[in-house]
Amino acid sequence: LCVIFVFNSTNFKAQNMPEKTQPPIAKIIPKKLEKFGDVRIDNYFWLNDRKNPEVIDYLNKENAYYKKMTAHTKVFQKALFEEMKSRIKEDDESVPYLYNGYYYITRFEAGKDYPIYSRKKESLSAKEEIMFDCNKLSKGHAYFQLGGLSISPDNTFATFAVDTIGRRIYSIKVKNLKTNEILDDKIENTSGDSTWANDNKTIFYTHQDKVTLRSDKVFKHKLGTNSANDVLVFEEKDDTFNLDVSKEKSKKYIVISSSSTLTTEYRTLLADNPDGKFTVFQKRVRGLEYDISHFGDSFYIVTNKDKATNFKLMKTPENATSKENWKDLIPHREDVLLEDIEIFKNFLVVEERSNGLNKIRIISWNGKGEYYLPFESETYTAYTTTNVDFDTDILRYSYQSMTTPSSVIDFNMKTKTKEIKKEQQVLGGKFDKNNYIEERIWATAKDGTKIPISMVYRQGLNKDGKNPLLLYAYGSYGHSMDATFSSTRLTLLDRGFIFAIAHIRGGEDLGRQWYEDGKLLKKKNTFTDFIDCSKFVIQQKYTSPEHLYAEGGSAGGLLMGAVVNLAPELYHGVIAQVPFVDVITTMLDETIPLTTGEYDEWGNPNLKKYYNYMVSYSPYDNVKKQNYPNIYVSTGLHDSQVQYWEPAKWVAKIRSIKTDNTVLFLDTNMEAGHGGASGRFEAIKELAKEYSFLLDLEKIEK
Repeated sequence: LCVIFVFNSTNFKAQNMPEKTQPPIAKIIPKKLEKFGDVRIDNYFWLNDRKNPEVIDYLNKENAYYKKMTAHTKVFQKALFEEMKSRIKEDDESVPYLYNGYYYITRFEAGKDYPIYSRKKESLSAKEEIMFDCNKLSKGHAYFQLGGLSISPDNTFATFAVDTIGRRIYSIKVKNLKTNEILDDKIENTSGDSTWANDNKTIFYTHQDKVTLRSDKVFKHKLGTNSANDVLVFEEKDDTFNLDVSKEKSKKYIVISSSSTLTTEYRTLLADNPDGKFTVFQKRVRGLEYDISHFGDSFYIVTNKDKATNFKLMKTPENATSKENWKDLIPHREDVLLEDIEIFKNFLVVEERSNGLNKIRIISWNGKGEYYLPFESETYTAYTTTNVDFDTDILRYSYQSMTTPSSVIDFNMKTKTKEIKKEQQVLGGKFDKNNYIEERIWATAKDGTKIPISMVYRQGLNKDGKNPLLLYAYGSYGHSMDATFSSTRLTLLDRGFIFAIAHIRGGEDLGRQWYEDGKLLKKKNTFTDFIDCSKFVIQQKYTSPEHLYAEGGSAGGLLMGAVVNLAPELYHGVIAQVPFVDVITTMLDETIPLTTGEYDEWGNPNLKKYYNYMVSYSPYDNVKKQNYPNIYVSTGLHDSQVQYWEPAKWVAKIRSIKTDNTVLFLDTNMEAGHGGASGRFEAIKELAKEYSFLLDLEKIEK
């Protein structure tokens, strides 16, 4: 396994293109960057200026190079797109849910890219009221996203938010649902979310800083007034915190949450008194995390108080909310992560995670027993969905596995009976879950830790090392990568690929400590875990370095950048989506969106110990003269989370010093942001690019 596999020019058909097809070479303008006496020379710092015509010209040249080098796959890309699209039910709709007298539905029409939001009064047989047709609203925009949909308590008005650039800066507008009139009210520079007070005329919303994209202020807007006169309700001056405003399920309280990676603080206001003053629920204490849910005369609190690493559930009277009054309801457990709760009149539903798997626990308030919903697969995902009312015994949840399409299920918690309201349809008549095998295996990390890997592949697999395997991971922010179903993934599976998810440290897959062991000064565990998982699937002969591929996006793109520096010989190809690769420069620039709020995740590089550690793994800073795998990198010019120049600089640097003939592509969407293209079918076109990259490397042509 330690032998370096030398990739030659026959690995990618594009290498047979005419010799005159040369990649663009970014000009070198050295910039000296110094901190703590450490000097870094950044030759491509100049790319950090999207207003510079030379920058745009360079990105366009990279796009042109990518298109020319992959021209031979264009027809195949289109075929892959049509294949994946053909499995999707185009005229699809969500399972309706009843809220405040109306059934709400999101649906798609055949041939259209965007959703239609509608409702029906009191009965599903009632006349449909179309609230928002995003296919009409999106006309004239290369990118369109509707968010923040919120209905007034009297069902008359709806606030909605629109982003037409992709930087997640929304404009909030108001629609009269009775007359279909868009009111003159318009609020710019928001996060998109808004909440109605119970008077049907007061709207609370969060302001978004245009430079840092931090939600830093909560304002109060009165219907029919100029937003310039909106009242500042609360300003978060600590730039490591972000704000959010919402209404409790009980509809009694408006809640402002102020949160950083490690600390939370809530403020509450009676929704009947919108002109009153918010009061602090429990003042912030460094390291104290809590989340609140109101029911009856009490608040229920999911918290890590008293060193409850995996969190516990506590309860406090609504008129005595400081932590001295909190009482344990479900104590802390070392082997079970308490993720969330859902409260009903007769039942408490607890979402837990143990041994890397989701569990849904039902507890009766009357003390007459509790039980878990039964799930049999070892690579499944289950979670509660839309449960907006207290006064029901029906729990709505979703279930899926790597071979089982997603289902929405209504479960009667009293009778323990269930009704499948909807199962995802896979069109085409060819899909049979019995043709596929899902399994979970455990790799051993270099420190002895067991790392779970979920995988799926077609029946009849031979462990001969010749199978192409795509290993995916994320490994940051405590985000767990659950094993889910994907109809588009069948395009790879049916061509002999194994798809696998490495549940590496940095996520919360095996509990909160799993996250703690993959952040800050332990971040390198994330990278070495992935490498050890890669070595394990090779050792077990699922695949080999000639057929192993890696993929990750955003912070998962950081992972990709790190592993190709550390162990390039293990991979034939790598896909890095919107990769966060220029870690140290970005984290030193407090004007870049989201930076200061990330200190508790990566560390503050203004402190020497964190600076030194981050420099030691930052992918851009550790590019070196060596062989690299074939690499496909995607980004968006308007990305608000990972700025486009990070992948652009990274590609330029690798290209300038790598010692092989493997391909290196930078594909920039000049009209999109962090999430890529906005339409559901446009997103599949981007996926077809990735799949054609992998299949071409495997010499699979159809």
